[in-house]
Parts: sequence; C-alpha cells; structure tokens
Amino acid sequence: MQQEINVGKISGVFGIKGWVKVFSFTDIRENILNYSPWLIKKGNESKVVEVIDGQLQGKAVVARLDGVDDRDQAASLMGWDIFITPLQLPKAAKGEYYWSDLVGLAVETNLGVQLGIVDSLLETGANDVVVVKGERERAIPFLQGQTIINIDLDAGKMVVDWDPDF
Repeated sequence: MQQEINVGKISGVFGIKGWVKVFSFTDIRENILNYSPWLIKKGNESKVVEVIDGQLQGKAVVARLDGVDDRDQAASLMGWDIFITPLQLPKAAKGEYYWSDLVGLAVETNLGVQLGIVDSLLETGANDVVVVKGERERAIPFLQGQTIINIDLDAGKMVVDWDPDF
C-alpha cells in the first residue's frame, strides 16, 4: 500500500461560518475538493474530515468541513497538512503517471548503469525534471520517449537515456 499523498495545507480562515482557505498542491487547484475525505495532520495529531462544500475564491480554494462551524474552529486547523490515499485519485491514463508513483523508483540507463532512486520531481515550466539520488544527485528532464525510455511501476524501475557521467 502506498503512503498518503500530501495534496495541500490549510492556510487560513474564510468568513465567519467555519470555512477554511486551502493552499492546494493539485495541478488544477480546486481539484483538491474532489478528494474527500481528507486526512489532516499536524505534528503527531491527525483526523479525518469530510469536505461538505468548496470553491475557487479568487486564486485561493476555500472549503467547508464537516463539524467546523465557526471561525475559531477553522482557525484551529491553520497549518494542518492535507493528505489523501492513492486510491482516491482517478486512474492515470496510459503513459501518464502521478509524481507520487515515480518517487522511489530505481533509475538505470539504457545500458544498465544504476544511477540511483527517484527522490523528487520539479516543475520547471519548460518540462518536469526527475531528481535522482545515488552516488550523486542528477536532474534528468522528464521527456518520455527521449530521456525517459521506460517506466515499469510493477518492477519499480525507470530506464533513462542519460550519460552517467553527466
């Protein structure tokens, strides 16, 4: 079972009726509202909350959570991280991957040289970048069919066309 995925953070309060502002990490910001229930965590505390309502409010996402009925209750949730399980996400289309599926994959070149493990991914604007940590850190452009030759989630492996000395 994959671990939970951090999809956002409760960043503030909205109004006086218990709505919270959410800083969403999802690609379409308001998609975070589709993944109810949320597991929210802060420090050693965690709880499951249902999203009753929500919307895009300017550039922010606001949500009304079950059992949070006033501004003070909403304020007590500021700084809590929002997690979901991978099962709450729609299935990725063929050839598409969630970043969370790629983190932890073993990376090797098309010539069989082990480069390390996918540590993270970065969004650079032009194209995403895979950060691979091994004997040293490498940033490899995520260009399927070019630098990324094959991804096998079942085998836990990514094959890349990359010079190991680079």
